[in-house]
Amino acid sequence: MSETRQFCPRCGDAIERPPDVDLPGGPRDPDAVLCDSCYFEDFELVDAPDRIQIRVCSQCGAVHRGNRWVDVGADDYTDIAVDETAEQLAVHVGATDVSWGVEPEQVDQNTINMHCVFTGVIRETALHEEVTVPVYISRETCQRCGRIAGDFYAAIVQVRGTNRTPTKEENDRAIEIAEHYIADREEKGDRNAFITKITRGPDGADLKISANQMGEAIAHRIVKEFGGKVSTAPTLVTEDGDGNEVYRVTFVARLPPFMPGDVVSLDDDEKGPVLVRSAHGNLKGVRLKTGEHYEAAFEEGVAPEGTKLGTREDAQEATVVLVEDEHAVQVLDPETFETKTIPRPDYMDPDADTVPVLKSREGLFVLPEDGASEAE
Repeated sequence: MSETRQFCPRCGDAIERPPDVDLPGGPRDPDAVLCDSCYFEDFELVDAPDRIQIRVCSQCGAVHRGNRWVDVGADDYTDIAVDETAEQLAVHVGATDVSWGVEPEQVDQNTINMHCVFTGVIRETALHEEVTVPVYISRETCQRCGRIAGDFYAAIVQVRGTNRTPTKEENDRAIEIAEHYIADREEKGDRNAFITKITRGPDGADLKISANQMGEAIAHRIVKEFGGKVSTAPTLVTEDGDGNEVYRVTFVARLPPFMPGDVVSLDDDEKGPVLVRSAHGNLKGVRLKTGEHYEAAFEEGVAPEGTKLGTREDAQEATVVLVEDEHAVQVLDPETFETKTIPRPDYMDPDADTVPVLKSREGLFVLPEDGASEAE
C-alpha cells in the first residue's frame, strides 16, 4: 500500500498529516493542516492583553473584582497585579509541559510592568516566549467608603437610661459592644457593615449604623449585658427605584433605672432597702435589713418603682459596739459617732470589729463585704 501524503495548503510542501486533526472531540485548529514551518510562522504560545487595569479604593485599599469590591488586606498591590495577570493570560490549548514565571517591575506608584516568561511544547517542539504586560492601578473610592464619607446610615442606636442618665462606663461599654459586632461582620466579609458616626450627648451615646438589621442586633446586645429593653421608632426617608418605602429606624437601648451596686428603697415595700445585684430580666438583689434574697415579681415588670438611696461606693466603715441579737447590732455612726441600733442582716459577721454601712435618709444599713454572697 502506498503511503498517503498531504501537502501544506500555504506553501505546497509535502507533509505528514498531524495525527490529531480528525480525532473526534479533538481541538479544531484550522492551522493544524499546515506544515511546521508555516504553522510556527504566525504561532503565539501566549495570548496576553495589551494592558491590565486594577481598580483600587484609595481609602480602604479594597480591589474591584467582577461586580463587587473585595477587601484584600495588601500592603502593596504587586501580588494583586501578579494574580490579575495570571487570570488574563491564556496559553495555547495545544501546548503541553507549560511553565511560566513573572518578574514585576515597579515603574511608578500606579504602574507595574509584569515581565512574563513562558515555555511549552507544541508538535514536539520546545518553545520559549516572553511578554511584558503593563498593569495600571486606578485609584477610586469604593461604595462603602463613599457612603461613610457621605454620612450614610440606615439606623440609629441610642443608649438611654430609665429615669437616669447612663454612666460613662455604660456608654463606653455600649460603644465597645457595637464596634466589636461590626468588626466581626467585617471579618466575615460584610462590606456593608460600618459605623458612620459616634456621638456622646448629655442623654447618652448615639451611634449611626449602616443597616437596620445591624442596629437592631447591636441594641439587643447592649440590653443583654446591662438589662433593660429595646424600643423602635421607624421614620420614612425615601422610596427605592421600585417604589418601595425605605425607613430609617431608631433603636433605643433603654437601660434599667437601677444598676448593680445601687441601694434602692422600693415603693410600697416595708421590708427595707435592697442592694441591687442584677438588672437582667428583672431586678434582683439582697435586702439590707435581713440579708434575704430579693427578686422583683413578674407583675412588677423589669423593675418596680423605687428611690435610689446611694451606692456601694458610698459605704463608710463603722465600728461595731455590740451585737444585741440575731436581728440587731449597735454601731457608731461614722459621722456623728453616736451609738445606734440598726438591723443586723444574715451576711454580717458577728465577730467583726467594723462593718461597711450606708447612711441614708432611711437610716444606717450594713452592706455586704465586697464579694460576699447574698442569702438565697
